[in-house]
Amino acid sequence: MTFPIWRAAIAGLALAGLVNGQAALAAGACTSSPAHEAFDVQGLKSELMVTALSCNMQDRYNAFVTRFRPKLLDEEGALNAYFRTTYGRGAQREHDDYITQLANVQSERGLKAGTAFCNQRAAMFDEVAVLESAQDLSRYAQAKDIIQPASYETCAAPERALHTEIRSRARARAAHTTHATRS
Repeated sequence: MTFPIWRAAIAGLALAGLVNGQAALAAGACTSSPAHEAFDVQGLKSELMVTALSCNMQDRYNAFVTRFRPKLLDEEGALNAYFRTTYGRGAQREHDDYITQLANVQSERGLKAGTAFCNQRAAMFDEVAVLESAQDLSRYAQAKDIIQPASYETCAAPERALHTEIRSRARARAAHTTHATRS
């Protein structure tokens, strides 16, 4: 009786490994996309903001933003494009939700770390201060273990045609239902 359970467990583990392996391959292919880079930089910016507010380091955060303003604006534009392409008219709401969730999960992590948080995170300001270029900032953001609120697909946004097709079908059903009730 335990033999089938054992076989099922092995099969489950093998399937999980296969699925996770495929996900890892897919994720690896996405790492160079503009949206992926934008999410990395936004995560770093948020982490530094949470650190600045939690540890009374606003002047260091302001210096970071001033120094990398062009890069931060470029990445904000890439995020805007990602959310617009992915969510259409709901883009601003989804983008705002992402930014709020990002700050919340990073703040929660800080609360869990307690008094050690400032000691652990303050060094990030020293590290970004020695970066020489916007490209260095991107590489740094990608290399850091920055917590994100959810898994966002950042390879490419889905095709708008799919959204249009779904809306068209819904409208056709609604029109058919309205027509059928009038008859």
